[in-house]
Amino acid sequence: MLLRAYRESDAAALCALFFDTVHTVCAKDYTEQQCDAWAPREFDCAALCGRLASSYALVAECGGALAGFANLGEDGYFDCLYVSSQMQGRGVATALADAMERRAAQQGASRMVSDVSITARPFFEHRGYRVVQEQTVVRHGVAMTNYHMEKVLP
Repeated sequence: MLLRAYRESDAAALCALFFDTVHTVCAKDYTEQQCDAWAPREFDCAALCGRLASSYALVAECGGALAGFANLGEDGYFDCLYVSSQMQGRGVATALADAMERRAAQQGASRMVSDVSITARPFFEHRGYRVVQEQTVVRHGVAMTNYHMEKVLP
């Protein structure tokens, strides 16, 4: 597995990966309506890629294919972590999360925070994050649950 910096040329593939992950991996925890609101067919790919371009963003490649991506804001906010449905359980999320946590520590952050889906909550808890608050977020008029989580960095 190769972790590398996000490039503009990754945009289309990462937007497709995001859409696929929400509609396959997260579909066990969210309704079809919620998945459609979270990742609509015609979602704003430019906005997602803008967030990646303006933050510390890494892409995971496996065998030349994009397997996942993650990004970290300057304030220690762990924004995105998405792994291709075909690459679940192969260490991609762990490698990306390790890199984000290392970067946050290098930036002097004492803790990391993230807003985490029902699907991702067990992964984050296993890494030492704790739920600060259960939240109801509304996307395109549809309510869904996620969790505001934090981890104190060593």
